[in-house]
Amino acid sequence: MADFSTPLPPAGGQMGAMGGGSSAGLYGTLDEPVSQTIMRDVRMVGNKMMCVLNPRKANIQTLKDWDLWGPLILCLMLATLLSWFAPYEQKSLVFASVFVIIWCGAAVVTVNALLLGGNISFFQSVCVLGYCIFPLNIASLICLVGGPIIWRALVVAVCFFWSTGASLGFMGELVPPNRKALAVYPLFLFYTSIGWLILIAAKR
Repeated sequence: MADFSTPLPPAGGQMGAMGGGSSAGLYGTLDEPVSQTIMRDVRMVGNKMMCVLNPRKANIQTLKDWDLWGPLILCLMLATLLSWFAPYEQKSLVFASVFVIIWCGAAVVTVNALLLGGNISFFQSVCVLGYCIFPLNIASLICLVGGPIIWRALVVAVCFFWSTGASLGFMGELVPPNRKALAVYPLFLFYTSIGWLILIAAKR
């Protein structure tokens, strides 16, 4: 007969950020204060944004430890900024369109990379692509200030190449060398469509 008098060990566990990265279990515990959890996640998002801003010195493992908070925040920021440019009756349509284009585009690029034999998970790829729109967020902020259309087009072009270059630096290492060209083309189209949306919105 089982002995129920033996006390059970205390329950416990670990909780990470919104995501399933390889080191998610290393972050915090269920007993830590909520403020500490939030600050840890904010620092993690900030570190990944810095990786995008300076991809040459970035550690690819930082972005492989995926989360969806950063991409979601950047997507909402970009959709909000572009809807700001739109006429009042079109604001909701522009916001929804930008949101759908970013997430559906990231999903299509990810599936393409996986079909090409990419050594990356679905959410890792979406995380990388989402964080790499950060320079385009900066472009939309600059365009919001105003200025000649040529100046805004130049800003969007620079930030487009910045986003594309950053994503290629991370994704290029995860796709077989003989298939990199097939992986680059959808990336180029993805960021081109976002840059074009920014340029069209800024003209209004």
